[in-house]
Amino acid sequence: MNLKRVGSEPSMRGPEAQFTGAVRIDPLNFPPEPARVSVVSVTFEPGARSAWHTHPLGQTLIVTAGCGWTQCEGEPIVEIRAGDVIWCPPGQKHWHGASATTSMTHIGVQEALDGVSVVWMEKVTDEEYQVGPSGDEHGHNH
Repeated sequence: MNLKRVGSEPSMRGPEAQFTGAVRIDPLNFPPEPARVSVVSVTFEPGARSAWHTHPLGQTLIVTAGCGWTQCEGEPIVEIRAGDVIWCPPGQKHWHGASATTSMTHIGVQEALDGVSVVWMEKVTDEEYQVGPSGDEHGHNH
């Protein structure tokens, strides 16, 4: 068993190439092979978000604090709140982040395929982000 004490792993700033705004990444678990799953806690300050990206084996997001937004390509922006769990299927282009006015923290769980757990793409533009969620964003499968 490997017990990692809270605070034993340093926080990282979300890289400029992959995030817009202030983003803190706290690595939670990167077990050695043959395990393929990685777990991170990501905190987005208001207005901050990831770039568009995909996961070869999909991703589970567990929102632990605040209120944020997420969007799959071709679908509307959806509001997500603490306690929500989001599954994004393999290869589905998407982004996630804070709302314009509220910070959001989520735990991201993703598996690697041939060592790759995420494929980064272009940044979400201010125009795309500022659309915000539509009125009826609850109860959809995303």
